[in-house]
Formats: sequence, C-alpha cells, structure tokens
Amino acid sequence: MRSITLVAATELPLCQTTQMRDLALLPKAHLHLHFTGSMRVPTLVDMATAYGVRLPEALVDNDPLRLPATERGWFRFQRLYDAARACVRSEADMRRLVHEAAADDAAEGSGRLEIQVDPTSYAPFVGGITPAVEVVIDAAKAASAAHGIEVGVIIAASRMRHPLDARTLARLAARYAGDGVGEVVGFGLSNDERRGDTSQFGPAFDIARRAGLAAVPHGGELLGPDHISEVMRELVPDRIGHGVRAAEDERVLADIVERGVALEVNPGSNIGLGVYSEAGEVPLRTLVNAGALVALGADDPLLFGSRLVDQYEIARTAHGFTDAELAALAGSSIRASRASSATKARLLADVDAWLAAPDADDVLNALPTGGTVTIG
Repeated sequence: MRSITLVAATELPLCQTTQMRDLALLPKAHLHLHFTGSMRVPTLVDMATAYGVRLPEALVDNDPLRLPATERGWFRFQRLYDAARACVRSEADMRRLVHEAAADDAAEGSGRLEIQVDPTSYAPFVGGITPAVEVVIDAAKAASAAHGIEVGVIIAASRMRHPLDARTLARLAARYAGDGVGEVVGFGLSNDERRGDTSQFGPAFDIARRAGLAAVPHGGELLGPDHISEVMRELVPDRIGHGVRAAEDERVLADIVERGVALEVNPGSNIGLGVYSEAGEVPLRTLVNAGALVALGADDPLLFGSRLVDQYEIARTAHGFTDAELAALAGSSIRASRASSATKARLLADVDAWLAAPDADDVLNALPTGGTVTIG
C-alpha cells in the first residue's frame, strides 16, 4: 500500500492544501478493457522483437494528444491496433497479456476486471477459436488467484465480420457462460460503429442472452444518439460500451436511465480518437447528473496512453468530481459488473471505507504547525 508523509504548512493557510484521497486505492471495477489494447509497451516491444516485427513509432512512444483532434481518428487507431495484435502469436503471449492486465488493474484498486476479447484473431496460433477462448479463460482464473482480483471474460464479435460469425461466437460464449472467476460473463460487439447493419447482429445477442450473458455492445462514440437508439432497440444491451454521445439527446439519455442501461465511459479514448478535443469536453457531468449508471474504463491503454486510474483523475481534475462523487462512480462500476452479489457487497463496503478514511486535508488540519504524519 502506498504511504504519504504530510507536513503541516507554516506559512500557507490550511484551506490552500490540495492533497486528496489516493485514487489508486479507491476500489472499483473495470468493465471496458480490450485484450490487445491492455498490453504494456515493454511487452509489445518484447513480442515484436521475438517475431521480427517492425513497430510503428507511435506504438512505442504513443501520445495521440500531440495530434490535432481532427487527425487522431479511427483509421489511425485501427492501423496501430492491428500492428500490435500482429505481435500476439502464441498461447504464452495470450497468457502474458491476461496476467499483466490483471496485475496492472489490481495495482490501481480494481477488484473486478471484465476483459474483452475477440478470439478470432488469435485462433490461428492456438488451434482454433475454441482453444483461444479456453486459453483466455484459464489465464483469467490463474491471474485472479495470482493478483487478488476477479477477472471475468467478455467474448466480442466484430462489426467488420459477417453477422453469422457473431452467432458462432455467441454460441461459443454461451458454452462457457457462468458467474464464477474466469468464466464468460458477457457478449459484445466492437470495432468501427459505422460498419455493419446493427439489426443483423440481433440474433447473436439473442443467443447470448438466453445463456444468461450480459449484452455489452459498443455504441455512441463515433456515431451519435440515433446510433445509440438503434443499439438499444436491436441488441437490448445491459451495458453500452461508450454511449457518451447520449448526452446530445435528452430523450435518448432519459431512455438509457429509465431502462437501467449502464454506460462504459472512456474519457481517454474519447479524446484519443478526436471525438472530443480535450478532457473537459467529455460530457461526464451531463451523464451522471441525468442519473445514468456510469462505469469509467480505459478501453485501450496501449493506444491511448491512459489507464483506469487516469480516467478517475480526469473526472477529478477536468470535471471537478469530489471524492464522494468519485466513490459513487466507483460504486456504479461495481454495480454494473457481473460480479457475484458477495463480491459486489465486499467491494462496495471497501469503497465506503475509502471514503470514510480521512483525506490529506483532514489530517493536515488536525496537525500542529510544522507537524508530520504518515498515512496509507
């Protein structure tokens, strides 16, 4: 656990202290993290070196904010993602990604991770899509035990492929459905929102829903409220990956709130893709104030250069969320997860404990002038 030594000011008024509770210690759930996109940069370099792959410079030293918002865009992102994915070529590589994702999340206070994977891309290296899913499931169970975090798996189809492929993946996901650690808990639909006919993917989600899986399609990031309404109508989601542009239409946002659909909001990726130019433009306040169940996520840290705790930092610094409001966001992520009732209760109690603990200002105000104390 981190420790912080605080020294009471001798000159500045106490009201000017700026220390706040450590967001990495805030218990939370991470519901929007892609398999390849979770990769650490050094891991990517290791794999690229092993396979003789020359990486685009932007993958090694990636900062999408160096570019104007109009130049960030989906196609740049997809090119880089494909380059990274081409470096994952073995069962060992796949296991490494899951373990490192779990370790990184645990270090940031996440008690529940639901990692999303399209096994189709990795199937050729492990003998098919079924072995690919089994590798991820087995790695998720091992990573959960090793790092003290529950890892669930979401199987995702791609809008870039035929809807019949989505049905195949849905049947595979259903075969491994469960609510235990390492089991498949949801079925998603990812990739470019502008591609494919949403209605054609409905049967795949019907298959997943009958198996008790959460429906967690992407929507409402590259496209606006009309697309969200289409996803709501055709795929009947439990959660929407992104959905941030519901803020542009009060009726769509009200429908989301009324139906209890959670939004997996990823400020870092919204900025990295140029949907918004800067953090303050992400309509996080609008969504929360409307009553939406919001779960912050990192999406693809490899591509966007920001991890889960950074999303909470954006909420704090760019949107003025107090520690109580940040705790409420963390609670929303836990409630929106597919964790067991017991796990949810434990994590929510830990959130309450985080908020009940004194923040640095409280400690400083209690100190005599020049006094010191170590907390954490």
